[in-house]
Amino acid sequence: MDTCVALVAGLAIFPMVFASSAIEPAAGPGLLFVSLPIAFGSMPAGMVFGTVFFALVSIAAWTSSISLIEPAVAWVVDRGRATRAKAAIALGVFCWALGIGSALSFNHWSEIKLLGKFTWFEFSDFLTANIMLPIGGILMAIFVGHLIDKNNLVQVVELKGKLFTCWHLTLKWISPVLVGIVFAIGIYDIFG
Repeated sequence: MDTCVALVAGLAIFPMVFASSAIEPAAGPGLLFVSLPIAFGSMPAGMVFGTVFFALVSIAAWTSSISLIEPAVAWVVDRGRATRAKAAIALGVFCWALGIGSALSFNHWSEIKLLGKFTWFEFSDFLTANIMLPIGGILMAIFVGHLIDKNNLVQVVELKGKLFTCWHLTLKWISPVLVGIVFAIGIYDIFG
C-alpha cells in the first residue's frame, strides 16, 4: 500500500512540477507543502485533485508511521514495561509531540534556530537523513558482516561460492568505510 501510494504521488508530482515554470523541482519538502498547493490551485478541478492527493499522502504517512513505531512498541512490551496498547499510545503521543515542532517550525517557531542554522523541521530532516541513516547503515553492515554466522547468511541471501565471498567481504570491510566517508563528507558540507 505504501509503495503504491508513493508511486502514485510521484506520478502526480513530477508532471505538475515540470509543467509549471514557477515550481523548482529540487525544492525538497517545500515542494509538497508549499509549491504543490499553489499548482493544485491553478489547475481545473485542482481542489478535488489536491484533496485526493493529500489524502493519499496522509495514508502513506500513517502506514509508514505504524511500521516505524512497531520496533519501539515491541521493545517496550518485551521488556515488560507496559501492555501493547499502552506502549503504542505512549510512543504515538511522544512522536506526535515531536511532530508538532516540525509543524510549528513553518510559522510560530520559524525564528528559532537549532545549532544556529536549522529550524525544528530542518533539524529533524538533518538528524534522520544525514546522521541516523548513515550510522544505521554502517552498524547494519558491521552487524551482518561480522556478527551473523556465515551459514545463516548463505541461506538468507541465496548466494554461493565466490559470489557470496565477494558480497560478504564487501559488506564486511568496504561498505562501512565507504558509507563512513560519505557520512563525513555530508557533515563537512553542512558545517564546514
